[in-house]
Amino acid sequence: MELSCYGVDLMHEVKRIEIIANSFELSKLLDALNNAGIEEHAVIRNVSGQQQNCGKEDFDMTMIDNVYIVAYCKPEALKTTVSAISPLLDKFGGNCHISDAIEVRSLNCVDKL
Repeated sequence: MELSCYGVDLMHEVKRIEIIANSFELSKLLDALNNAGIEEHAVIRNVSGQQQNCGKEDFDMTMIDNVYIVAYCKPEALKTTVSAISPLLDKFGGNCHISDAIEVRSLNCVDKL
């Protein structure tokens, strides 16, 4: 069985949003992303790591109850998205990184026997 995709493959620029935060704030962060128009995301639980915060180690980020959220948005939606999540990160901690990415999506995929 061969998987073939017919139609136009779409490739367009997006912004990748990566957030590492305490798991207790997960629902608030996902609500903020959703309110900014980002409905698709991935969550990885039990993330640990180390970061410098204002020149000193942030021990909260070494705890195992952190989550990693990755989401994508159109470049023109970035300002709205950052405005939605920044107050939560300021209040509850965590960090956010934004980078350029390319999304590749195919349409009309069908199985070919």
